[in-house]
Amino acid sequence: MSTATITVTEPGIWPDMPEAAYHADPVPAGSLSSTGARKILRTRPAKFRYQQLNPPPSRPEFELGKAFHTLVLGRGAEPVAVAADNWRTKAAREERDALTAAGKVPLLEADYQTAQNMAAAVRNHDAAVNLLHPGAGDPEQSLFWVDQATGTWLRGRLDFLRNRVTGRVIVVDLKSCESAEDEPLQRAIDRYGYHQQGALYLDGVKALGIAPDPAFVFVFVEKDPPHLVRAVQLNPVAERVGRDLNRQAIDLFAACQRTDTWPGFSNDIESIALPAWVERQHTKEIW
Repeated sequence: MSTATITVTEPGIWPDMPEAAYHADPVPAGSLSSTGARKILRTRPAKFRYQQLNPPPSRPEFELGKAFHTLVLGRGAEPVAVAADNWRTKAAREERDALTAAGKVPLLEADYQTAQNMAAAVRNHDAAVNLLHPGAGDPEQSLFWVDQATGTWLRGRLDFLRNRVTGRVIVVDLKSCESAEDEPLQRAIDRYGYHQQGALYLDGVKALGIAPDPAFVFVFVEKDPPHLVRAVQLNPVAERVGRDLNRQAIDLFAACQRTDTWPGFSNDIESIALPAWVERQHTKEIW
């Protein structure tokens, strides 16, 4: 399926859409993704819009995640090991660029082995195996729907939609992490806005009539050996916070899109203070 010929004009689920087509945004009017909803709230709309129109190149650290997803889900760009310890040599860089141009995921040998080990860890985790069993659902599902309050197009790409077994429909999302212990995992969820992603995907599944009460489960895998795996669900408070933040993001995106105005900082002169801790220290020294 050529990415150039894909246009989405009706809400629905696209089971075989190439990743590049999804990220290029095939909605003619423009749509807001989960990543976009997080970005527009965490930066200025002007920066969000610039990055939307000028996507930055993929960073090397993202390639490990892509390879890991492909190895677990069985769909995606093929990971290929490059026989090098780093990308500093001309030969390694040329091979990397050729593989990228061919639609593959180039990895240094050590990173390729890490991706393989992480995938093996998932396959040895009972809950993860059950959630991601090939016969239980479909990987890499692209959803497109319209927000009823603003008329804004929304989109999400689900790692795995578990919908072929009895019981509740489950959206499963694979994540790599530094640590799956409670505190660092909570910080990562907040820092990267995973609670927004979960809430938005659930809303998309419901909006398209796929299921009235779906669940969302993260499968976290630690990057370092022994690559511990943990399957978790966000509690109702986290999901509600994520949905509230999405509402803010959708409303802001809709307003900017409607007026084609993407503000940065104020056009007026503004007052700014020293950091609070500096002011407190200085006040203490005076007294």
